[in-house]
Amino acid sequence: MNQLEEKYHKAIEAAIEASKKIIEIYEEGFSPIYKEDGSPLTKADLASTQIISDILEPLNIPITGEESEKSTFEDRLKWTECWCIDPLDGTKEFVSRNGEFAVNIALIRNGIAVFGVITSPVKQELIFGGKEIGVYAFHFDDFSITENWKTIEEPQNINSPLVMTCSRSHHSGPILEFINELHIVSEKIEFLKKGSSLKFFDLAFGKADAYPRFAPTMEWDIAAGQAILEALGGSVYDADTKLPLRYNKENLLNPFFIAKTKPLLDILP
Repeated sequence: MNQLEEKYHKAIEAAIEASKKIIEIYEEGFSPIYKEDGSPLTKADLASTQIISDILEPLNIPITGEESEKSTFEDRLKWTECWCIDPLDGTKEFVSRNGEFAVNIALIRNGIAVFGVITSPVKQELIFGGKEIGVYAFHFDDFSITENWKTIEEPQNINSPLVMTCSRSHHSGPILEFINELHIVSEKIEFLKKGSSLKFFDLAFGKADAYPRFAPTMEWDIAAGQAILEALGGSVYDADTKLPLRYNKENLLNPFFIAKTKPLLDILP
């Protein structure tokens, strides 16, 4: 591929270095603390946040994220670009030690996710991309060997039976209606439960066809995945309005959403 813009290269570097630190902490042991909302926080979240900030801040693009200090909406309205970061997506999975956690970094431009990188620290793999550059995947060891980067193409077919990926930790919401819609396409549906944004690996690689989420998520949980999936012809849209999710909103909470690969979107818009 052509040389990546520095900001994209730095985002990938930050995600890899943060992932390596996360695994170091994962293997040596840790004790979580709990935030006011009851969600867990570990020293891996904090160490990852610091690493990502140290690498990205010299680019002079503002940052918003789960563990980052939040700027006021009045200030954020002035931003044309910003990073949207989850330094450890799936902390519950990290604490339960099932390996299903990730690092997410997205670049938001005028409310739209234009670039995303998602890593699997356990597998030492990542996927990144956007409409401007395409989508690629590689092992951490191949970061400097671009000829080993695998180009990811649009999925060509719906799985048979259709595969719906869903959260391992959250199971609330009106999901039955969506499943009934899927039965129009496929009599049988398989359910692939997985934690964190690793679900977008399965969507990007065509191993899953849909990901509905009728439970709360924040912008940094989904932005990177949306940039990648849209670059492959898919969509992540508001379950009510059917419009693509937007970012750097006044309220950083996402609406309930549905993610679909291009083949499913062609049949079931």
